[in-house]
Amino acid sequence: MIGQPTVDFTDVHPQFPYEKRAEYTILVPDMLPWHFELLIHLIAKRGYHVEMLQNHGRQVIDEGLKHVHNDTCFPALCIIGQYLDALKSGKYDPDKTAVLITQSGGGCRASNYVSLIRKALKAEFPQVPVLSMNLSGLEKGNGLKYDPMFLLELACGIFYGDLIMTCYNQTLPYEVRAGESAAARDACMAALKGASDKGTFRRLKKNAKLVLDTFAAVPVRKKDKIKVGIVGEIYVKYSPLGNSDLEKFLLSEGCEPVVPALMDFMMYCVVNNINDAKFYGRRRMVGLLCRIVYRYLLKRQRKIISLMKNQGVYEPLHDFEHLRKCADKVLNQGVKMGEGWLIPAEMAVLCETGTKNIVCTQPFGCLPNHIAGKGAVRTVKKLYPDANIVPVDYDPSATRVNQENRIKLMLAQAREREEE
Repeated sequence: MIGQPTVDFTDVHPQFPYEKRAEYTILVPDMLPWHFELLIHLIAKRGYHVEMLQNHGRQVIDEGLKHVHNDTCFPALCIIGQYLDALKSGKYDPDKTAVLITQSGGGCRASNYVSLIRKALKAEFPQVPVLSMNLSGLEKGNGLKYDPMFLLELACGIFYGDLIMTCYNQTLPYEVRAGESAAARDACMAALKGASDKGTFRRLKKNAKLVLDTFAAVPVRKKDKIKVGIVGEIYVKYSPLGNSDLEKFLLSEGCEPVVPALMDFMMYCVVNNINDAKFYGRRRMVGLLCRIVYRYLLKRQRKIISLMKNQGVYEPLHDFEHLRKCADKVLNQGVKMGEGWLIPAEMAVLCETGTKNIVCTQPFGCLPNHIAGKGAVRTVKKLYPDANIVPVDYDPSATRVNQENRIKLMLAQAREREEE
């Protein structure tokens, strides 16, 4: 039609120059401060320069609100706000900076984060490329490059991160001299990075024993403390920006935070692919490959659990097969959107192992989390009458005071039960 404007529907975005990767600074959000330090070291060995962001505060949330619709899930808002706030700080050259995001590829808005980030960056920093770290075939050609040995090292890094996180949380509330738990954590990180440089990073038994022995050497004074489990959406469960420093708050209230392992989520994603192939006939070859991966990961996980039991100092990680059995008591494993059946499984296994006070972190906009998390609380309480579970919402308008007051009410009830 004459006079009709020509519309270009192509989505043109900057590509990451892999050959010049050493010249770029790649920014990652501090979603997993326990694990990312190790994973970044492994990635750096492949020629990348990666930096984990530490910028927190209300300005980060406000920056996210400028570029993300307020109906979009809260984790996306936090991550995008952190990227833009960092780029505006003047610390980084936008022409030599990229951002990296992980994607599970599941039925969740997180699978669309790359598009959201690109749209936000296009408004102010259109030259900054977005990298995707995933194993689902998303964003082909604009992500990190993998090989089998790299993937094995990343898996070991997650196992070590889980172990350090668990030992640290079980040591810090009881340490005799302040700062020794943090020193043990730093020593473990340094030793594991050294093992990576020496080529001994995949010696799981040796390295896991080093972590256990390092933390066991910290003098502690055992006393009764309330254990509080943290479950929920993957980002707000771990990220201090997303959950308003929940772990620090629990420690200040005289509690011991109990945070489930990241590897549980990774194995949950693998099992979902197995179930898709088994029940729906989807990608049978992928299902077969995932079975092999699952057996490998489960075997390694059980080796760490065995080491923890033999040492006898720390409460072991949860066997993932036991998690699956706990899920079956509450929710079918076909419910796999977002964190799906993993959330009630974690709540159930925490109750079974003596952690009956649980915070279920609920980010705004995460419908799968509200259904499989908050929606399963009643069923979990029927199975475990002593369970003391509080869902807490995290969103741009929620104040830290309201969040902490809800948790304080839960802790008051926990203390009353202990006195009784």
